[in-house]
Amino acid sequence: MSEEIKEFSFENEEYRQTYWHTCSHIMAQAVKRLWPEVKLAIGPSIKEGWYYDMDAPFAFTPEHMTEIEAEMRKICKEKLKLERFELPREEAIKFMEEKGEPYKVELIQDLPEDAPISFYKQGEFTDLCAGPHLDSTGRVKGNAIKLLACNAAYWRGDSNRETLQRIYGIAFPKKEELDAYLERIEEAKRRDHRKLGKELGLFAFRDEAPGFPFYLPKGMVLKNTLIDYWRQVHKKWNYVEISTPQIMKRTLWETSGHWDHYKDNMYTTVIDGEDFAIKPMNCPGSILVYELEPHSYRDLPLRYGELGLVHRHELSGALHGMFRVRCFTQDDAHILLAKDQIKDEVIRIARLFDEVYSLFGLPYKIELSTMPEDHIGTREDWEKAENALADAITSIGKEYVVNPGDGAFYGPKLDFHIQDSLGRTWQCGTIQLDYQLPGRFDLEYTTSDGGKDVPVMIHRVVFGSIERFIGIITEHFAGAFPAWLAPVQVKILPVTDRALDYAKDLSDALDGQGFRVEVDDRNEKIGKKIREATLEKVPYMIVVGDRDMENKTVSVRTRAGEDLGAMSLEDFTAKLKEVVDSKVIQ
Repeated sequence: MSEEIKEFSFENEEYRQTYWHTCSHIMAQAVKRLWPEVKLAIGPSIKEGWYYDMDAPFAFTPEHMTEIEAEMRKICKEKLKLERFELPREEAIKFMEEKGEPYKVELIQDLPEDAPISFYKQGEFTDLCAGPHLDSTGRVKGNAIKLLACNAAYWRGDSNRETLQRIYGIAFPKKEELDAYLERIEEAKRRDHRKLGKELGLFAFRDEAPGFPFYLPKGMVLKNTLIDYWRQVHKKWNYVEISTPQIMKRTLWETSGHWDHYKDNMYTTVIDGEDFAIKPMNCPGSILVYELEPHSYRDLPLRYGELGLVHRHELSGALHGMFRVRCFTQDDAHILLAKDQIKDEVIRIARLFDEVYSLFGLPYKIELSTMPEDHIGTREDWEKAENALADAITSIGKEYVVNPGDGAFYGPKLDFHIQDSLGRTWQCGTIQLDYQLPGRFDLEYTTSDGGKDVPVMIHRVVFGSIERFIGIITEHFAGAFPAWLAPVQVKILPVTDRALDYAKDLSDALDGQGFRVEVDDRNEKIGKKIREATLEKVPYMIVVGDRDMENKTVSVRTRAGEDLGAMSLEDFTAKLKEVVDSKVIQ
């Protein structure tokens, strides 16, 4: 085993990445054995598995992938030793030229003059690589390898360069682990929010507006219900809601620093001969609100909440359903406070986050992201801010891991990574501590002794964005939203036309109590109506026939197929109200 790896468990991140990196070399060797004319580019391990970019004179098909997998299994059985060696720069270039690998030659030429140029050899195959690797191809279990996909990729990410083919793969030490992973992938496909969004009538995307979602009627109910909940929570935690303009002058964004650090992601326009930008973030607007009147220490912390629609120019290749869009509603808050209030406020925000995520059944982990290279402010300010965040979160028994260099350009942050029902993680909530923007805008407040001081600003979101959070919970619940959140809470299914009037009376009664209800008045068999309502993932179905009309009852079923039997409308509404008000996850 490579000396860089101290633990041989697949639970160990370093070992896992080394395992997958070795698999990428095994795959490249298999491809070169089968098709020697293929040219190799790069083949790193990634978060889950690996990929290798290749230049082939043909398109890789599923049949090709099957051949590659079979050859990889042979290489694993051969138990080839992986041997590392170095060459001087000119020899390394000549070595790769002789092998007919132009992409490797280019990589070597771009390395620093004094950089060591290392290779790894396994049998007849040698690849340019910094390592580390396992010591033998026999360490990889050939029956637990799977090639997942092949996509187009530009060489070095440059659309003006060669188009390559990127083959993705995954592997595990045990076949059972691979099978479980592939089942999770299939389940993720079944839960894909883009698929469910279309089937459930929630949202849509059109070529006429790439990256800009269209909310359909049921999607608007879902969005507005989330927003109603957001407002309830923020009222409870003493936030005041504001709304700031969509378009503001370039000079504002220059003062905030966004024009220098974020301009490529901003949409701009010219009004009356002046440059304006559509806001990509809400924070400068909150600052302008703060400036409208003088403040003293008695006003702080001042908590502004804003459901602000922001626009960001994302590359078309990065767009992904509701997860990555070009306009979204950010559930923002900006808190102006004194430095000695930071710890208590961060603790308060963390508890708000805990309340919200617990409601949706979303456990989370926390990352502390520290100063990036592209930052404003002094290192001293950054250290104070980083220490303040760390101290606050550990004081309430929360753990965190450090994510070096990934802070916002104006300050460090605590990122909350929620985990969904498939075990996937999503970065949603964030608490960003900003010593910079208040000073850049000359904000101040009157202290208790009559002096002046500059407040600190905390930027924070809970959902992250309404759109992305809708995508996440659609997949988390597989479209079967809790009753309080479901666009349709009750569907009434009359068995015959004779029951139509009774069904509509029930609908009016439920609607009058604030429940979301539909009547399926089609001339269809009741079995079909039940099946379709179940596929629509409606929490409760009321089946009404002659006996129900005669007894003034309702026969209730759940989307899970549970028959709750006949009951009075009063009993059903009491049960439904309890479920909705408690926001329980059924």
